[in-house]
Amino acid sequence: MRLKFTFPPTLRHTERVDCVGWMSADDLYSVGEDHIIYKYNVVQNELIKIAELGQDLYPLDMHWLPKGANVIGGQGSSSVSGGKRTIGSDLFVLATSDGKFCFVNKTGRIEKTVEAHRGATICVRWSPDGSQFATGQFYIRFTIILIFDNSSLGGEDGQIRIWARSGMLRSNLVQSATPIFCVCWSAENDAILYCAGKHLVMKPLSPNSKQNLWKAHDQIILKCDWNTVNNLIISGGEDCRYKVWDAVGRQLYASQAFEYPITSLAWAPDGSNFAVGSYNTIRLCDSAGWCHSVEKPKDGSIFGLSWSNDSTQIACGCGTGRVGIGHIIERRVDWRHLEFILTDSKLITISNCETELKDKIELKDRLVKMSVGFGYLIVLTSNQGLIYNCKHLGHPAIFDLRDMSMSLIVQAEKHFLLSDGINISIYSYEGRLVSAPKLMSPKPDSVNINTVSISPDTIAVRDSTDTKSVMFFDINGKPIGDGKVVSHAYEIIHLALDQTGLPNERKLVFADKFQDLFIMQVRATGQTQRSAHQRIRKLCTNIGSFRWNDKNPMLSGIADGKLSIWLYPNAVFIEPSLIDKTTYRIESNDFGKNPSISDFLSSQITIRKSNGALIQCVIPIYYELCLDLLSANRAEEALQLCQYIADDSIYALIAVISLFNRDFDSAENAFAQLSNTEMVFCLQNLRTISSKEEREAELALLAGGNINEAEGHYLQGNKPLHAIMLHLNEHNWDRAIDLTQRHPQYLEIVVGYRQKYLKDYGNSKKETNQKYLQAMKNVDVDWDRIDAKLKKELGEDSALRIVE
Repeated sequence: MRLKFTFPPTLRHTERVDCVGWMSADDLYSVGEDHIIYKYNVVQNELIKIAELGQDLYPLDMHWLPKGANVIGGQGSSSVSGGKRTIGSDLFVLATSDGKFCFVNKTGRIEKTVEAHRGATICVRWSPDGSQFATGQFYIRFTIILIFDNSSLGGEDGQIRIWARSGMLRSNLVQSATPIFCVCWSAENDAILYCAGKHLVMKPLSPNSKQNLWKAHDQIILKCDWNTVNNLIISGGEDCRYKVWDAVGRQLYASQAFEYPITSLAWAPDGSNFAVGSYNTIRLCDSAGWCHSVEKPKDGSIFGLSWSNDSTQIACGCGTGRVGIGHIIERRVDWRHLEFILTDSKLITISNCETELKDKIELKDRLVKMSVGFGYLIVLTSNQGLIYNCKHLGHPAIFDLRDMSMSLIVQAEKHFLLSDGINISIYSYEGRLVSAPKLMSPKPDSVNINTVSISPDTIAVRDSTDTKSVMFFDINGKPIGDGKVVSHAYEIIHLALDQTGLPNERKLVFADKFQDLFIMQVRATGQTQRSAHQRIRKLCTNIGSFRWNDKNPMLSGIADGKLSIWLYPNAVFIEPSLIDKTTYRIESNDFGKNPSISDFLSSQITIRKSNGALIQCVIPIYYELCLDLLSANRAEEALQLCQYIADDSIYALIAVISLFNRDFDSAENAFAQLSNTEMVFCLQNLRTISSKEEREAELALLAGGNINEAEGHYLQGNKPLHAIMLHLNEHNWDRAIDLTQRHPQYLEIVVGYRQKYLKDYGNSKKETNQKYLQAMKNVDVDWDRIDAKLKKELGEDSALRIVE
């Protein structure tokens, strides 16, 4: 991957350029110290002089209002439709050297000018939702190489002020003795990051919250940026290094010391790459920090960097007054034996590693996004989408993008998802629009690769208004259950649905902000619905990266520098004691720091190291063979496979899957091989139970101890006393007496066991529960009568009769 730069000969200012910004994917605006605003169309190669500013107005920074941000009342534009409209391409804010900022519309007209600071307004940034923006004060003019010294500050104070989008001052957030060279916003609009000398400071907007400050560089920091998708921070300064940080200030990457200071940097909107500018140098870097490519334009220092919304183009303003436009080329995606490389903005080269043949796909328009998986190549251009079958690439299915700039592709076996960061659309591989689920109050860039997932029958999206919750939809866009069926205790930062199995077996794994990995069941039916939605189990801690297998229910994850493969993660719900035995682990010193999983296809796992290198890891093929046999209900053949492999994990895998499939014979044989006599006796006892509901209830207790599910089976089988005794054994007193409201004939039993429970505690335990105090007034407990009723309905040897 690299940047291919062009410097249009017509697009040139007579003075240096600090301000560049994309109005759309085709239209670029630049403002230089020659006071001229230019608009350049990259498709038609057309340059228009939009306006000329006053000779006393020197622009220092500009920022377009984010896409999807709505303005009420038409502030900042001459055209308003219905009082509310999207103005992501209609208005930008311009910071100037005389301490002002200006609202400028796309025609170059200054809508409003506000006196912002005593010194120069050096930086300005809209919040991600476009509701407010921040300005930073104090500016020292510099030439090609930036050199700052604290002694030259002249005693002026640096400030950060928060302004409403109407231009009204909201707050003086920061008063600093050091200059504020750069500010940026958090994804949730609740904090500001700014550089102060050698330190980075994360300042919450809430007055009662504590700020986070850390020393980031050895010299003055000149630039910083905070991505809303991956929540990572980049910084660069006079020590000639750039660094990558997480949201709590932990260093993830530090570059070598280069020859010149870092004068500009910017994240791509999708969070996959960032660009770094210095004297005669532009670097394209991966989100992990390592460098993809280096370009050497001979135009002095790079003062301004701006990415287009589709993350495929970048503009740079140079010290010589020229403006460069870079396109990302040589992007590569691969699937099994096929490799697809974007060799030019409209040309894809295909390499078949099996036949060693090459082919080409020529596009009419510039490529924006491409993805391959499940046998299909999805290509999005600036005007349309194309779907290629990897078996025959000649005739693609074509579909219209409905005038939306799609920036995300997520594929599943039968459908794929497209998103512009705000809305989502589901398409079939024939190019047919299947659904467009309606999200509640979506925010700009709230839908990204970390917050959305699709499976053959389910869509999962993190709620943009509540980052602790996940919304579920079926493939037709209808909410599953109440739509929001999981709410976690902490913010969810990454989620993924499994790709195999039946709809009622669908699983979701997610990681929270503390890097704990959880798994949950998405669907449930009948009496188990309420409890299944609440069944969330932790798989591991300190997770770094995870990925589902494309054809089996295996889950891979990197935690504590080890690669773990959960061969059947559903075991955590069925028999938790076997989750460790059904986990295959690979330890290697080659993984390095902060590795990530790129692919998990069949038995092969691709891992990308922090320096960009790829590592291939392979798990034993017999795990995949065993899972294939068990999914086809051929457990006997899977047991025969175990005779040739001395590995208890295979027996554990057969045991837990057979138990889930209600194949008691195979499960008993597997548990016997594991010397688990307790489970063998339990399975033998299950065969003696004639009632299906009671057998299912006992199995629910055996496989994971799900009391609520067992209660549902008992009630469905018209065995309310069994359900009541189940809760009495677990000391669930409130639920036990609640069940007697529908079955009052058992109230005496519940009250009797409650009195016995309190008596065992002696005089130190008194009744305080109002439900039982009321029931004791109306019930006379007779233990002979209770024992007779228990013998009649439960039997002589039922374990439910004994309360521990």
